[in-house]
Amino acid sequence: MTVGTSPQPSIGQVLGSARVAAELTVEDVSAETRVRVPIIHSVEADDFSRCGGDFYARGHIRAIARVVGADGEALVARYDAAHGGAPSAARPVPIFDNERIRPERRRPNWTGAMVAAIVVVVAVIGFNLVGGKDKTPEAQAAVPTATASAVPVAKPTKPVPHVSAIAAAPAGRVTLKVSAETGDTWLMVVNSKGKTLFRNNLAQGASQTFTDLKQLKVVYGDAGAAHLWVNGKDLGKAGSAGQVVNATYTPGDPQAG
Repeated sequence: MTVGTSPQPSIGQVLGSARVAAELTVEDVSAETRVRVPIIHSVEADDFSRCGGDFYARGHIRAIARVVGADGEALVARYDAAHGGAPSAARPVPIFDNERIRPERRRPNWTGAMVAAIVVVVAVIGFNLVGGKDKTPEAQAAVPTATASAVPVAKPTKPVPHVSAIAAAPAGRVTLKVSAETGDTWLMVVNSKGKTLFRNNLAQGASQTFTDLKQLKVVYGDAGAAHLWVNGKDLGKAGSAGQVVNATYTPGDPQAG
């Protein structure tokens, strides 16, 4: 007799269940992600047509997963598998025409400046030849002075500031990301209402994200294998290899240890 297996939950079901488990409303998620409420409803119903294309659908999935504590990268991989694979290197053209094309700034007329400088140099040399005088230090100094004043020097452009690879954590909440980098680790996470959000082994290479309005209590079975990001800040390892560590995290600037 063949035993049937239960189907894997869809992307929308995973996000919806995680939101309910985190005790968040759709409006809460919309406020944290800037994704409109109707789009969140559509994503939880596995309808991605309102996202505006695959590029925006992936961004919405990642943003919603980050707030509700789901694995966004795994869900995006499932989305890619169901929609023709990973995106190409070229970014799709936005469908929203929010900005009008700005006219290109006119470049300065360098030709006119160069002509003026040459005229000044020729005039100085001709004056000295007609007067039968040798070039004096004053005349020699006049040439580079006139050239320097006539030809403006372009100012170097300022470098574009580097954007952090880690997205900022939502304000007014506590957010914890745990990654099992060097080995498996047992993990238990409890929210401020005493509800257990996770109690299982976290396999090497896997990661989980949790969030709460007030507090998260965590027990690490092997603190040396757990790498932490709390409220967007990289705290490194939770402890030494094989060490069992109990920790509590709240909103604000976290401290290691």
